[in-house]
Amino acid sequence: MKKTVRSRKEEKPAKQLKKGDIIDVSVSGLNEDGLTTATHEGIRLFVSGALPGEGVRVRITHAGRREMTGEVINVLQPSAERLAEPPCRRAGFCDGCPLIAMQYPSQLAWKRSYVEQTLHARRSLKQVPVHAVLPSPRPLHYRNSAKLAVAGTFRSPVVGIYRRNSHDVLDIDDCPLHHPLINRIVAAVKEGIKKGKVPVYSPRTGSGILRYLVIRVSERHERAMVVFVTARRSFNEIHHLTKHLRQTVPEVEVAVQNVNASEGNVILGHHDHYISKDHAIIEELGDIRFSISPRSFFQINSGSARIIYDKVREWSALSGNESVVDLYCGIGGISLYLAGQAREVHGIEFVDAAVADAEKNARLNRIDNCTFEAGDAAELLEELHEEGTPIDLLVLNPPRKGCDRRVLETAAAIGSQKIIYVSCSPLTLARDLEILAELGYRTREVQPVDMFPQTPHIESVALIVKEPLEQGKTRTPRPRTTSSTTPHRKKKGAA
Repeated sequence: MKKTVRSRKEEKPAKQLKKGDIIDVSVSGLNEDGLTTATHEGIRLFVSGALPGEGVRVRITHAGRREMTGEVINVLQPSAERLAEPPCRRAGFCDGCPLIAMQYPSQLAWKRSYVEQTLHARRSLKQVPVHAVLPSPRPLHYRNSAKLAVAGTFRSPVVGIYRRNSHDVLDIDDCPLHHPLINRIVAAVKEGIKKGKVPVYSPRTGSGILRYLVIRVSERHERAMVVFVTARRSFNEIHHLTKHLRQTVPEVEVAVQNVNASEGNVILGHHDHYISKDHAIIEELGDIRFSISPRSFFQINSGSARIIYDKVREWSALSGNESVVDLYCGIGGISLYLAGQAREVHGIEFVDAAVADAEKNARLNRIDNCTFEAGDAAELLEELHEEGTPIDLLVLNPPRKGCDRRVLETAAAIGSQKIIYVSCSPLTLARDLEILAELGYRTREVQPVDMFPQTPHIESVALIVKEPLEQGKTRTPRPRTTSSTTPHRKKKGAA
């Protein structure tokens, strides 16, 4: 008799989801990009438009084997932290402000928790006090600048931001985060494009002219700068568009045509052509005035920027006799803010144009105890020390990627008693504070400041002090390393 072999019953595999499928899930955490997370059939799902703890119906926008993304089409079980009426009709599908449906106090609580958890995950930072987040003076309409893509046709122009992971432009002419003057300018530009039949650039065909719209606003003076980024120099169309804009919105003080013929994602090209007589707008923070040009970096939230500068000034506790070094000084914001309480301030910045702006701003404010230099941060810091310049206070204000380790090692070797670190990334802040702890510095406290309401981003100010050596121990700094690619120091005189 033939023996029958019984096969083991195989489980039916779960159906592979595809883009456009709709599923119901319960979401849990919130990540640093403002996306909530869920799990479906063992696959991690990132959801935009949901809040932690909610049950939601989701449309899949990307389906991978290990990760998927989706957008909320219906909230089945709302969180107690969800606003009954979000201040934006695009809440849920615009990636610009993923927390806008969350009550503002809950946003602040989440941001504090995120900073605290990120820092306390590091062994040397477990006991560092993280204060409650200082709120933005304006939770809405706080953005004083906007970089917007232009799409569509002259008959039906679209001005807004790119959707996540696509080249589709979402129209946001009445954005609740933008300063009201920005929204008025966007509406006037769209009207002017239609009226003047201005050809809109198409990245697919390479035809058309107008690519981007860059707007900057001086909150103090209610004046604006508008930059029209075009694929090629085209005087007539942009001249008439500017004329229409300035007639409709008289607050536009500076108008510029920037030519960018490249096919990449960089917004500004190398050539500016001023259409207006004025080339810059003036903004003020406290008692310091800043000249803002098309390429100047300036904080997008003036109210929160002043809170940060005030905190740096408070923790500096300067008496008027100290020498301060401001690394990554940009256009001189913190340097000039501290100049009135210090004997001298040295600003160091990699970008030449930023240093030129910093010197201009020092002259604008008649401040003569600040010097600014362009070049490699670690090298210039070492040279200042070798020249005998005392460094009583070191201010670090790096970009999102944080400080190069060599900069931190150089700072520790110089031995400043106090360091103040201004950060826009809790992740790189935690990494750098731990490196400083290894080098003999203790983080005394951290103050988060909400620079970007309705988004998951958070700024932090950290106060760091030099720890005294235990008896019998010495610290040996690492030997200085050089690189053939390090830019040569470019000396600048007193501003």
